[in-house]
Amino acid sequence: MSGTFVGMPAFPKAAHEAVNNPTLRGNLRHATHTIRAKREKAVAEVSDWAELREAGKRIKDHTLRHLDDYLVQLEESVTAAGGIVHWAADADEANRIVTELVKATGESEVVKVKSMATQEIGLNEALEEAGIHAYETDLAELIVQLGKDRPSHILVPAIHRNRGEIRDIFAKEMSEWGRPAPEGLTDTPAELAEAARLHLREKFLRAKVGVSGANFMVAETGTLVVVESEGNGRMCLTLPETLISVVGIEKIVPTWQDLEVFLQTLPRSSTAERMNPYTSTWTGTTDGDGPKTFHLVLLDNGRTDTLADEVGRQALRCIRCSACLNVCPVYERAGGHAYGSVYPGPIGAILSPQLRGTASEIDASLPYASSLCGACYEVCPVAIDIPEVLVHLRERVVQGGEVTREGNKVVLKPAKGHAAERAAMRAARWAFARPGAVRAGQRLASRTRRLHPRRLPLPGPGKAWSETRDLPPVPAEPFRDWWQRTQDGKGGAK
Repeated sequence: MSGTFVGMPAFPKAAHEAVNNPTLRGNLRHATHTIRAKREKAVAEVSDWAELREAGKRIKDHTLRHLDDYLVQLEESVTAAGGIVHWAADADEANRIVTELVKATGESEVVKVKSMATQEIGLNEALEEAGIHAYETDLAELIVQLGKDRPSHILVPAIHRNRGEIRDIFAKEMSEWGRPAPEGLTDTPAELAEAARLHLREKFLRAKVGVSGANFMVAETGTLVVVESEGNGRMCLTLPETLISVVGIEKIVPTWQDLEVFLQTLPRSSTAERMNPYTSTWTGTTDGDGPKTFHLVLLDNGRTDTLADEVGRQALRCIRCSACLNVCPVYERAGGHAYGSVYPGPIGAILSPQLRGTASEIDASLPYASSLCGACYEVCPVAIDIPEVLVHLRERVVQGGEVTREGNKVVLKPAKGHAAERAAMRAARWAFARPGAVRAGQRLASRTRRLHPRRLPLPGPGKAWSETRDLPPVPAEPFRDWWQRTQDGKGGAK
């Protein structure tokens, strides 16, 4: 995975700064609560939502188990339809392939459909180094790009900005990227949308190369699918002469019938709509219709290694709906930038450490960026048990276990263990093997409970955990003593 965000502070430090920003918290609270309420109503309309959710889970799991076969089938189908398939093992290779393809056209600019895969690999930066300008055309991505910012939400990348901030960005930055914002621009949504429309239209009509991702790829026909709400994506997919799509290898579904399930669950889970406003599909090339040349770059970038983890691989089911972000109490308060990745929120907390590994401070901290409340699992349309994966990754971080590659084989490195944890477990084993010691300790704790501190005074790294958590109150009487006192000789409670 690209190192674009690596080097940022660990989640606790980044989140601490975010929660002290009242404007950010207000923007996030308003947006997430609004989207969450709308989604609840949209899902409630579907009587068989639970069955659709289970179907989506099974389709994804089946595809991941047979991913090698479906990738081969997809390549054959795309090639037969007139497309050209490229394989990229990592971000550097994907960026090199795309850069060379653009250079081969002789063009120095591209228009882009919103694509998390290209953000993941840092494609815009790689193109810029090669003298190629990449223009984002999704409205929220345009706001982020003009503001020299980073996306903070999967569905609404500029969720951390309010209307006034967006107006200021348009007025100040649009002229440097193309058509300037109209004079006297206000923060009225209609005026902001019109300013963006005028700014982007000249780019659509001029660009010869388009770059996209895809929400789904249909193996049986080689068809790619993009769902969006504005129509800008369709302009990028149809007007340029050359189309380059960069897509993660996990985005495959076997058949069109399988696609039907996700076209029902994705719109309701993401934008709370019954049907997506713009669903664009393309299969290779067709004379006189759409791009003359189509390239598909299939991106691994850590996905194969993630597949090797029987617990963690369920993260690859994700269809990028962002429902988990909108219900997460941690995301609502910390915002997306604190996660140090293009994938924020609960899904990012389990996906990024698997794609990038847990060697960096930020990636080692992400599995702990959760209260484990389970709300993310409840709303996930493909039933990813995010809390289960979070606990699994915490264990990996503590023990030092890493998924690595030895030659052509993917293996899990033996965990070294954590000295403090081992010592605590040995002490617990000794105590629990001696009931008398446990009973004496409980009685001592009860009798001295008035002297107990409110928080555990841990030194060093343990302080970060203890200073935000109160110790639970110790009861006046241990359970064992209460049980003996309230039972008669026959074992019945009095």
